Order: sequence, then C-alpha cells, then structure tokens
Amino acid sequence: MAQPDTQPPVGGDAPTGSGRDPDGVRRRTVPVGGTQVPVLEAGSGPLVVLLHGFPDHAASWAGVLDRLARAGHWAVAPAQRGYWPDGAAHDGSYRFASTGQDVLALVEALGRDRADLVGHDLGAAAAYAAAALDPGRIRRLVTMSGPHGRQLMNALITDGDQQRRSWYMFFFQTALAESAVARDDLALVDRLWREWSPGYELPDAERAALKETLGAPGVLTEVLGYYRQMLAPPADETERALHARVNGPITVPTLYLHGADDACISPAVGEGMDDLFTQGLERVVVPDAGHFLHLERPATVAGHVLRFLDS
Repeated sequence: MAQPDTQPPVGGDAPTGSGRDPDGVRRRTVPVGGTQVPVLEAGSGPLVVLLHGFPDHAASWAGVLDRLARAGHWAVAPAQRGYWPDGAAHDGSYRFASTGQDVLALVEALGRDRADLVGHDLGAAAAYAAAALDPGRIRRLVTMSGPHGRQLMNALITDGDQQRRSWYMFFFQTALAESAVARDDLALVDRLWREWSPGYELPDAERAALKETLGAPGVLTEVLGYYRQMLAPPADETERALHARVNGPITVPTLYLHGADDACISPAVGEGMDDLFTQGLERVVVPDAGHFLHLERPATVAGHVLRFLDS
C-alpha cells in the first residue's frame, strides 16, 4: 500500500548542484571479472550499492552517497556496463540478468558477502535481477521509479497511458535512434529530463558531466542496447530460463519509492505488485518529485532509504 511521504528532510532538499562531488566522495576503479569498473564511493561500514538508470550516470548519486556515508554506511555507485568507453559488455548482453550478475560480481569484488541495493530506473531492474538470482547475498532492496519487470511489461501491453509515456522505448528500436539522440548536443536527453521531472532543472555543471558520459566514444550505441534487448525475446533456452528467474518473485524485504509527478512511468504502474515480494513491500509515493527523485528530493530520498536499511 502506498504511503504519504512523511519523512522529515535530513539537511534540507535544496538541489546539490555543485558540479563536483561532495566532500568525502571518492572516485576509483574496481577490477571485476577482468573489467575495471569506475565507481564513486563514500564512507565505511555496511555496504550499500547504488545503481543508476537512463539517461543518467553514477555521478547523480553523489548527494545520496554523502548522506549514507555520514550515517555510517559504505556507499558505492558503479557505472553500469556500457556507460564508459572501455565498458562495453564483453558478451554483448544488456539484459537484466547480465546487469544483475554484474551487481553480484561487484559485491564480491568489494570483499563483501552481502550488500544492500538501491536502484533507480534501469538500475532498479538490475537490483531486482540481483536479488532474484542470489537473494542470500542481498540484505535489503530499495528501488525507485522502476516497478518490478513483470508489472512494467504488463503495463506496456495493456495500459495506453504508459504506452504513450514509454514512446522512447519503442523509438529506440529504430535505426534512427542513435542519430536522433546524439543530435544537437544530446538535445533529446535534455527533453527527457524536462518531461520526466517537470519543474526540475539539472544544474549546468551536472548536465555537462552527464553529456560527457553519454557522449563518450561508443557509449550511446551500447546504452541503446538496454532498450533494444529489453523488448526482444530471449534468444535461446538459457536466456529464457534466466529471464524467468529475474522476473520471478523477490524474496528480499523491499522499499519502493516513486515520484508523484513522474511523467516517465506512472506511479499507478507500481500499484498492486505486493504479491511479487514475498518478504514484504513498502511503497512510498514522494510528493513534489518526478522521475529523478533522488536529485529532486535528495534528503527525503536518503531519509527513506536510511530508515528502511537501518530498521
């Protein structure tokens, strides 16, 4: 059942917008399966892995990383596969089973047996997949702006409103997509941010950093692969089995956050999915927030995350 957002601000919800990482947020690479994965990290203590979506990157978690670190957590935000020039998927896969496996491999590479996961948008899909593939290694799960995959796919088939909102998913299947997204300094990315989070303006320095990420050589082609493979049927029996696993019930306690003004995915799509979470689902609709609620309401979001992780 959805709950109103009653969490008091922790340090205020003013935009972070500094164009740089907050004090204490560090950058490095972590060797994971032969790949050097760029990460942002802060703090020490219980591990929390934060997973970004599209059109976004790990740097948008900086303000939340800082808040989690100050509350006693080791917060780590990796770049998802394909999001840096040397980060193309070695197996060509951008399916959620693969990104979920990436999460589990990162947790192991960081020297931990278990972690909490926080995922936004496509990062939520990776978090669901990791929890479905190996629930014993995920303590608690927080997802945002991305309902369970079974729920979203059903909406794409049956819900005309969500089909309209998700026009970009269908457009990205075409040969025109890469040129259209790259045109005029990624103007389509600016459009998506404006439409999905009405009234929120990404600060210039952060917008430039995001476009530097998405405009790096080869990145855009790889990133579009997420959507092209999302709507394509699994290629063989092995992929079909993995697809069934990652779209199965979640057996990890879960908090789901969704912005009330999200114009990308309707908050209504996240309703009625409690049966897919066998260890409990808490659903909170955050008022005065759109799709990128972790940037629009960083203190509120961090407050909900910390309350849930530390309860």
